[in-house]
Amino acid sequence: MALLADLHNHSCLSPCGSLELSPRVLLEIAAAKGIRVMALTDHNSSLNCPAFSRLAPRYGVVPLYGMEATTQEEIHVLCLFSFLDAALSFGEYAYTIITPFPNNPEKTGDQVYVDEEDNIEGEVEYFLPNALDLSVDALGGKAAEYGGILIPAHVDRPAFSMTSQLGVVVPGPWAAIECVRLPPVVDTLGYPLTTSSDAHYPEHVARRPFNLDITLEELCPQGPGTEADMAAFVEALTRGGGSRGLAPQVQPLRPQCPR
Repeated sequence: MALLADLHNHSCLSPCGSLELSPRVLLEIAAAKGIRVMALTDHNSSLNCPAFSRLAPRYGVVPLYGMEATTQEEIHVLCLFSFLDAALSFGEYAYTIITPFPNNPEKTGDQVYVDEEDNIEGEVEYFLPNALDLSVDALGGKAAEYGGILIPAHVDRPAFSMTSQLGVVVPGPWAAIECVRLPPVVDTLGYPLTTSSDAHYPEHVARRPFNLDITLEELCPQGPGTEADMAAFVEALTRGGGSRGLAPQVQPLRPQCPR
């Protein structure tokens, strides 16, 4: 039985998102709409993942942690981890190589991280959507050091995507390719495909999920509330997927801030 998944979501930590979209609100809406696997991927930071981790079991959602990284080329790439500590460590590293331009909340939006009850715990100084000092070629190896996988984001969009910045989807260690629409209008090189909501506001949550070909027992073999098995997750991606059950024909995987 497939699980409804959504691997690209922001929270009140992303300055272009809504302050109303805390991890709690994100999970509450997602669960009500049938999402069973969800990733929190704020811009270049994972600081809202601790609250997300503590809340996810309450809503029956299997959490993945990470960020939407911005490379030197200004390409957005989802970096996903099954372990919270790994995501936080990668986030700490990312913050050391982000363009150190201070955020101005009055002009560009707040960047706050919160606890399970939506209480603000802190605010990030540097503007998070800025590029990291890391190329798209180097990102894969660095994320792998922390046990992460990569999914290039919204490759069929005209901004902050592989096709907008490089003209084409390029080969790499991608677990899948995220498209806004299926079938894709760009050459995705036979990689597995996903769609995701790229939620920045409550009304965006669960607008573009996809069916992940895996059971809950396969994804979390140690039982409910435990970390996802990343190898099983990647294998499920290779079996295909697509928006709301559409299943594009894909080949086996090789083992904005604008919205």
